[in-house]
Amino acid sequence: MALDEKIITQAIIDRYFQKLKENLRVDVAVVGGGPSGLVCAYFLAKKGFKVALFERKLSIGGGMWGGGMMFNEIVVQEEGKRILEEFGIRSQPYQEGYYTADSIEAISTLCSKAVRAGATIFNLISAEDLILRENRVTGLVLNWTAVEMANLHVDPLTVQSKFVVDATGHATEVVAILQRKNEVRLHTETGKIMGEKSLWAEAAERDTMLHTKEVFPGLYVTGMAANATFGSYRMGPIFGGMLLSGEKAAALITEELRKKR
Repeated sequence: MALDEKIITQAIIDRYFQKLKENLRVDVAVVGGGPSGLVCAYFLAKKGFKVALFERKLSIGGGMWGGGMMFNEIVVQEEGKRILEEFGIRSQPYQEGYYTADSIEAISTLCSKAVRAGATIFNLISAEDLILRENRVTGLVLNWTAVEMANLHVDPLTVQSKFVVDATGHATEVVAILQRKNEVRLHTETGKIMGEKSLWAEAAERDTMLHTKEVFPGLYVTGMAANATFGSYRMGPIFGGMLLSGEKAAALITEELRKKR
């Protein structure tokens, strides 16, 4: 069979826009394709909710790809090992309470399982703003990352959602946009983003779970974005808290979505 370049191009365009149109209104829009965002999307999709995840970079996975300082191994404590097992990611005991996993296997599996559970992932798309209605976040304003990088004046498009999850890590990009552009009080001690502290793994892992919550009506934070929003520590290349935080965010949102049915 002779290959027709027009058909190849047409197939990509047709299928992509079909996928995009099917996700213009979703239950949950997750911003950030790191471990907490992927785990959150997986558990929500697994429960039957419509989930779209938007990642600004070409690759999905956040900082997990590089392990610690480009040594592509990660550490997960006893509590987080359960999430690795849920996804079928292999791990090895190192010392009591500590397990290691190959970072490439870990993040590629998280991504694959999230998609297979029903989440739709869009890469190379940035969230440049939020949709607000009556003091509630109701969606995202999106543009191509290339447009953002080139500083082009190109108007965005939108996706409506019942909930938005900021899983953008240290930068808390979605919460920062909300705070910068609107006179709102966040559900933090100061009413504002409190900022990330220096590294303390034990405290950071504990606080990641504590701070995974709704920070403004319709907007949840997970992973390192939760700690940075609420003023806690960073944890370095131990990822149990990231995985458990994504699971917790999905559980909290699931509870709220079921109330709306």
